Amino acid sequence: MTLKLGGIHHVSSITSHIERNHDFFTRILGMRLVKKTVNQDNTSSYHLFYADAVGSPGTDMTYFDIPIAGRTYEGVSSINNTAFRITSNEALDFWVKRFDEFGVQHGPIEERFGRKTVQFRDEDLARFILVVDDGTTTPYGVPWEVEGIPLEYAIVGLGGVTLTLRDAEKTEKILTDFFGFEKVGTYPSLVENQPDIVVYSTGLGGPAGEIHIEQRSDLPIERPGRGSVHHVALRINNFEEYDQWMEKFDKLGYATSGKVDRFYFRSIYYRDPNGILFELATDQPGFDVDEPMEALGAGLALPSFLESKRAEIEAKLHPLSLDEK
Repeated sequence: MTLKLGGIHHVSSITSHIERNHDFFTRILGMRLVKKTVNQDNTSSYHLFYADAVGSPGTDMTYFDIPIAGRTYEGVSSINNTAFRITSNEALDFWVKRFDEFGVQHGPIEERFGRKTVQFRDEDLARFILVVDDGTTTPYGVPWEVEGIPLEYAIVGLGGVTLTLRDAEKTEKILTDFFGFEKVGTYPSLVENQPDIVVYSTGLGGPAGEIHIEQRSDLPIERPGRGSVHHVALRINNFEEYDQWMEKFDKLGYATSGKVDRFYFRSIYYRDPNGILFELATDQPGFDVDEPMEALGAGLALPSFLESKRAEIEAKLHPLSLDEK
């Protein structure tokens, strides 16, 4: 059986101000906080997960809270853009007006790969794109009801990522020969005298299964900071395939993290020759494994293997106020 990934699972980034980040994603973008937990590799730092109404795989943007994070110096060897799916051109018009209303920095409506898009940034200057997805490929997530955002205009999942690389060949080889992505087309770079952006797809296709490769000869290596993307995770369909992916990495001698149990999913981490950190993550068991669906994100959730250290962990965390504005 040929292993096939299910598309983008989640994207994890860095923020210097977790309360402001929470306000942006929940109040302005209308996403649901589905998990308030800690960075399992540094439990003195919060880790917040924003997703659709039910925490579906493929809808999840996560943030590590690093208050001392400096600015990002943009460049190559980076995940330079994260896209979010919306369902129509009318929804895109709604978001342009909403961004203007809330003072969100954004660009004009542009066509990328035959789809209408708008670039925007948060206060950490993270780079995002809204992309219109007709829903004929990967199903939409379940929209979360937020005041001021009609359900038909809501964000319904992640819409792929863009990698900015100096020499794309080695990453493209990993995507196609190892991960099983297929090249599905190109579109012009938004920067003069740079190669076309190349689109690779997996899963059911469409934006939710895409990685776009932007090759740039005019940039230094990125120096990450607030707003930068730490890693992109790809969907593993089940635990059986999780084991098979680990065997595949080991058989080819690729250096990985080995199997890592993140409690809400199981992961394998791999850093490619261009320095891009990929995670492969299972769809199961999900965010409701330790909280009822109606109360996701309500309290500080700790995986079972950290629960015995709760008092110690909570003592090291700074007070966190996530009251809605």
